[in-house]
Amino acid sequence: MEVTLLGTGAPAGLPRPDCPCAVCATSLGVDARAATAVLLDGALLLDLTPGAAFAAARAGHSLGGVRQVLLSHPHDGPAVEVPAGLPQPGRVPDGRELTPLTGHRVRAVAMDAPGTGYAVTGPDGQRLLYLPPGGAPAGLEEGGEPAERYDMVLTDVVGRPDALAKLRAVGAVGPTTDVVAVHLDHDVPPGPELRRRLAAAGARAVPDGSTLTVGVYEEVPDVPRRALVLGGARSGKSVEAERRLESFPDVLYVATGGSRGGDGEWATRVAIHRERRPGSWRTVETCDLVPLLGEDGAAPLLIDCLSLWLTDAMDSVGAWDDAVWADGGERELRSRVAELAGAVRGARRPVVLVSNEVGSGIVPATASGRRYRDELGRLNAAVAGECEEVVLVVAGQAVVLRG
Repeated sequence: MEVTLLGTGAPAGLPRPDCPCAVCATSLGVDARAATAVLLDGALLLDLTPGAAFAAARAGHSLGGVRQVLLSHPHDGPAVEVPAGLPQPGRVPDGRELTPLTGHRVRAVAMDAPGTGYAVTGPDGQRLLYLPPGGAPAGLEEGGEPAERYDMVLTDVVGRPDALAKLRAVGAVGPTTDVVAVHLDHDVPPGPELRRRLAAAGARAVPDGSTLTVGVYEEVPDVPRRALVLGGARSGKSVEAERRLESFPDVLYVATGGSRGGDGEWATRVAIHRERRPGSWRTVETCDLVPLLGEDGAAPLLIDCLSLWLTDAMDSVGAWDDAVWADGGERELRSRVAELAGAVRGARRPVVLVSNEVGSGIVPATASGRRYRDELGRLNAAVAGECEEVVLVVAGQAVVLRG
């Protein structure tokens, strides 16, 4: 089944008309995107958008062979005039299946927001899922009957990453599914930053006019199993780490800071983190990381953060007492760090680790502060050496150090 993306942008396009933001200002050339519309095998058109006929011509296609036009957006008709010779657009009721004259089978997928999704099976048996902007499939239940896997999914990865997580949870999206981001808006800078974020979710973006063949495995991004996210205070490192896993199901969030009973300011920090995370994520408060990293075939881990793990480890070995430190405390801490780094190396589950980068600022005034700074630098280096990807977050911007 051949898929031509006449547009890959949000309904208003990118750049948005009259929008002065930095993303719109830089969305030029291949980064400019018309509203998403999909042409299947030159015969089936999903969504009719302004300039669709010209977009098809630029991609080397014609809309003259289109036998069916289906709408996914919430409105009942296109916002543009129907070009001469093109069939009148329609919509398939949720749950109903249509077999157009094109030889495709089209089933309407119910959404959790206004609009209609379409599951399309081509004449060759390849399966594609197309979701409208801002929507995720409704009624997907993990643990029910295994879902039939799609070869390609076109979805709003940036705006609704949870839609991808739901599809993965029921097996509808697997390691070989080609996930292509559509309905792209000015939520994320274009170019390398967009590609980086999508790759972390196992997805990709393509320019308008691209023609894809459903089922091409080589194009599926390789999601790193281990990633370390570094950054200073309030740099956005936790947001970056959470964003990497929000399109995956059953994430286990490992909080190493504990509850700190009676500390109201800490409780507020914890509450803000909890509200930001997807409701399907589970949380455990522990510094016992090695057993979790060693679990085979389990759900992804997000460990936030290693700097608090180090504080606990240094407390337990008496690192703040010079005599204890010299009499085996330093050796014991090195052993624990090596054990943790070894567990990261052997991890068979996806893991994202967060840590503070503290060695670039003012030299601490106390010996204990300098000791902590030095040991955190060693810990970060040890863990980074075992990760496929390492990023440093500065002012909310992720700088790739490795991967």
